[in-house]
Amino acid sequence: MAKSKEARSIIKLKSEASDHCYFTQKNRNNTKERISLRKFDPVVRRHVMYKEASKV
Repeated sequence: MAKSKEARSIIKLKSEASDHCYFTQKNRNNTKERISLRKFDPVVRRHVMYKEASKV
């Protein structure tokens, strides 16, 4: 039998204000589109938008 792909995948969230990034997981079955979250950026020391850059 063929292996089924995992529902959860590790993604990279890239800051819009600097080169900082976070790594997190998302469920591909529930969230098909790219995600964007508002998170704290320690480089610029404020909350900014982080967008999904690529899968790892």
